Amino acid sequence: MSKTNNFVFWGLYIVAWIIFVGLSIEAGGLLVNFFFSLYEPEFVGNLYQKLDLTEMYKANSIAFFCIYSFMLTISILKAVLFYILISLMHKMDLSKPFNTFVAKQISQISYYTLSIGLLSYIARQSAKNLTHHGFATDNLNPFWADSQAFILMGAVIYIIATIFQKGVDIQNENDLTV
Repeated sequence: MSKTNNFVFWGLYIVAWIIFVGLSIEAGGLLVNFFFSLYEPEFVGNLYQKLDLTEMYKANSIAFFCIYSFMLTISILKAVLFYILISLMHKMDLSKPFNTFVAKQISQISYYTLSIGLLSYIARQSAKNLTHHGFATDNLNPFWADSQAFILMGAVIYIIATIFQKGVDIQNENDLTV
């Protein structure tokens, strides 16, 4: 592999770490917001993104828990997705990339990406449904605005994972016949 490709790979590795840290902070911030919303709601205005859903909690606690469950699950899944990507980039041997570990990690990435997209879509539809019942959910749209992109990306990564797995199978077959 050329020096330029190696430089780009390690640059992307650093970017993946930065994104992972940011997503972990977001998930942690949402978790702290959730507990403060339950036990000390007056402090929520001073916390992460000033995400105040206390009115929803007072009006309908089931809707509150459903929406917060979606937000927490999606943010945690995004952090886990980038953790899997980081572990893939860390353990992958670029001189021999076609192995079962890499194929398995790419498959996991596709599953997590598709799951994030589907959960985001369901969450967006649930929030839209809550809007019809009088709840203000406009401030929640950034948490699941990219659902269609994640679904499409998950499908593309799944196709790549299938091709990669076929490459691993062919390489293993060739190694046995030589």
